[in-house]
Amino acid sequence: MSTQQPKRPNYFVSMLTMKCPRCRKGDMFKDQNPFHLKFSKIFNMYDNCPVCGQKYELETGFWFGTGYVSYALSVAFSVFNLIWFWLFFGLTWRDNSIFVWLGVNGVLLVLIQPWLMRLSRAIYLYFFVYYDEDTAKLEKPTHQH
Repeated sequence: MSTQQPKRPNYFVSMLTMKCPRCRKGDMFKDQNPFHLKFSKIFNMYDNCPVCGQKYELETGFWFGTGYVSYALSVAFSVFNLIWFWLFFGLTWRDNSIFVWLGVNGVLLVLIQPWLMRLSRAIYLYFFVYYDEDTAKLEKPTHQH
């Protein structure tokens, strides 16, 4: 008889797929697509995890801290874009390639902003809520209301 414990879900995969930090099974957002034309649906979250019941907004105004996380993600993304652009195309003031990079980077940041804002919420919540082995043993419901 096997008494093997279930494998712990990967921390980073769970965060990137925006699963509950406590059980790493339940979805944080009601709709997994952040790229709706209606911006009101970007933050359409569950109040609690549909699997383990973990409250997502830990206190009033909790999500204000995600601005710092979103800013850090945007800066990291811009630095990454600067490096690959410089390596592949070069950057100089003489041919205005720096302005091309600024334009490309700006457009890319605007396009991925809905995903970055959701990801910043997941990362921020993962700072405060930790994985719980006992909670993870709960079964994910087959249907949601």
